[in-house]
Amino acid sequence: MAVDYTVIVVYLAGMLAMGWWGMRRAKSKSEFLVAGRRLGPMMYSGTMAAIVLGGASTIGGVGLGYQYGLSGAWMVFTIGLGLLALSVFFSARIARLKVYTVSEMLDLRYGGRSGLISGVVMWAYTLMLAVTSTIAYATIFDVLFDMNRTIAIILGGSIVVAYSTLGGMWSITLTDMVQFVVKTIGVLLLLLPIAVIKAGGFSEMKAKLPTEYFDPLGIGGETIFTYVLIYTFGMLIGQDIWQRVFTARSDRVARVGGTVAGTYCLVYAVAGAVIGTAAKVMYPKLPSADAAFATIVKDELPIGVRGLVLAAALAAVMSTSSGALIACATVANNDIWSRLRGAVRPSGGGKDEAHDEVKGNRLFILIMGVAVICIAIALNNVVEALTVAYNLLVAGLLVPILGGLLWKRGTVAGALAAVCVGGLAVIGLMWGYGILANEPVYYGLLLSLAAYVIVSLATKPTDAAVLAAWRERLAGRGAEAETDAEPATATQ
Repeated sequence: MAVDYTVIVVYLAGMLAMGWWGMRRAKSKSEFLVAGRRLGPMMYSGTMAAIVLGGASTIGGVGLGYQYGLSGAWMVFTIGLGLLALSVFFSARIARLKVYTVSEMLDLRYGGRSGLISGVVMWAYTLMLAVTSTIAYATIFDVLFDMNRTIAIILGGSIVVAYSTLGGMWSITLTDMVQFVVKTIGVLLLLLPIAVIKAGGFSEMKAKLPTEYFDPLGIGGETIFTYVLIYTFGMLIGQDIWQRVFTARSDRVARVGGTVAGTYCLVYAVAGAVIGTAAKVMYPKLPSADAAFATIVKDELPIGVRGLVLAAALAAVMSTSSGALIACATVANNDIWSRLRGAVRPSGGGKDEAHDEVKGNRLFILIMGVAVICIAIALNNVVEALTVAYNLLVAGLLVPILGGLLWKRGTVAGALAAVCVGGLAVIGLMWGYGILANEPVYYGLLLSLAAYVIVSLATKPTDAAVLAAWRERLAGRGAEAETDAEPATATQ
């Protein structure tokens, strides 16, 4: 195991080194929170794919393949579909807004007053997303070092908090690019073919497993529909995803780079399901489906390769964890704290308040990071936490966000009603039906839509000047050009 340990230690040390390098690069609010809005297509595609493909997509995706066969790909597949939809239909308009958070977009569209409430909902979502990613360190470090769960969470979480706090989005972007490469090599190029070969090839897999393991719809139509509702639509509105869109240097980069990343997700989804199916052939009676990834890596891979694949799993977890952490801190500082203290500044545009803004956002990442680690230690049920996060996001914010982009008659009162009705409804319905039930998000979303339409039609239309300014921003003409501490050279 010495070689495997060396691979992992070198990888973790590299993450910290990139955090230090990013600190030297992030000299303004724009650089710290959105990498100066200057990423080119190659780096944008890699980092976008890295953030959406986390521990749930890797370890959980393999586990679903173990449990359901090839149809286990649907969870990650719907994530890829959501990213494709975001990139093709919305990313160019989002990038042109030149804002930092989803709540700022809502304030621009509706004329203010919706940012604080929507910020609280988005903060809760990003916080729980960061927590669930952080918990996954326990699984990986247990395989590596037979480490205590609490120590594993503190170790993995501290590394992510350290490099995220140091360099903000620049550090996260650099580490995500490394993580994207490591995941591609470790999971797609090494683990996938080795797992299939060890299982005897596809012919042997078909001979040993029930036919439903090779049915594309075997996981069930209702489950697939729920995945689409939660993950596909969740990709359209999450702060962690939007904050990456804000890093693109142009509309075209956001659209094309996101399309490439979404296509990569589809391939990754199938790969995870195939690996899980192969694991079912080799280990038909594992105590837990989620143990499939760790078991096949530990028992079937040669020395060195095992370390690289485990590094790939760490990369998957770290990319999602760091992206959710900076999103959580950005929302907490810019949408909640700044509003509560009465220091709200105009959205987007204007010259960055360079160094003090960087220090403030860095402090919030540190505070949120410590909170995430503490909650992760105390929390046991990852699936329930993630379900609560996505249910709140989709039921509370999907309608006012997409409504603002697609329906000019929507009003601030309608948006606030949608957020409150959808959010409260989904919480109450989860209490009644159970956290893992499908009904809460179905009914919560319908109630949010009804509240948005009814209240918007019953109230005065949005001021014409607000809509005119909104259209100018969507066209990329309303925001004053940002000035950064360093020359705005594009990063490929």
